[in-house]
Amino acid sequence: MAALASRSLPARIWRFVWRAALYFVLGSILWVAIYRFLPPPITFTMMGDVLGGRSVTKDWMPLSQIDRNMARAAIAAEDAKFCTHNGFDRAAIEAAIKRNARGKGVIRGGSTISQQTAKNAFLWQGGGYVRKGLEAWFTVLIETIWGKRRIMEVYLNIAETGIATYGVNEGSKRYFGHDASRMSTTEAARMAAVLPLPKKREATIPRGFTRRYGNSIAARIGVVRNDGLDSCLR
Repeated sequence: MAALASRSLPARIWRFVWRAALYFVLGSILWVAIYRFLPPPITFTMMGDVLGGRSVTKDWMPLSQIDRNMARAAIAAEDAKFCTHNGFDRAAIEAAIKRNARGKGVIRGGSTISQQTAKNAFLWQGGGYVRKGLEAWFTVLIETIWGKRRIMEVYLNIAETGIATYGVNEGSKRYFGHDASRMSTTEAARMAAVLPLPKKREATIPRGFTRRYGNSIAARIGVVRNDGLDSCLR
């Protein structure tokens, strides 16, 4: 009997692992499918603010109502190949790996808008192989189930745009005094410049690097428009 129990233990462990994996796959697919139609009510980043005693502000706005300058600014700043890649920019990832190997820090641009959206909507901030692996899985799911327009819509609505402030609509009201339906090229570029470090950068009267970076993004917005780099959003 002892020998039988010993032989069955690995089988029981294997069944548990197999079932857990199956439940995770099915559950994550369902989760992504729900967010295809419904706005994410809260994210792990938002929960961190709530637990830290902050009052989260957010105001969802459909992509069709957000000024086109904002989406173009996001593409110009974060992911010029957004409309053509399958969720991953291999050249940018390889460049980031080479940069890290030289010990000179991480370069921005390794993660696409799709990857950032997957992280923001379903996961927590920070690194680690587990989180990166999950990010890749959810990136594949949203590229398959959502499509580009929905990815951009969710990205622009749940990205942190200031301390306890989420989404470009709420960010636009905070910084510029109006909603995101009528953003100038300069305003959209400044908002995009803030996105990587929203707790440390200011969009109203940016200084130093943030100002220079915003000006650079503003110049590239015209390139995005003229070269059709936002064609998948039309």
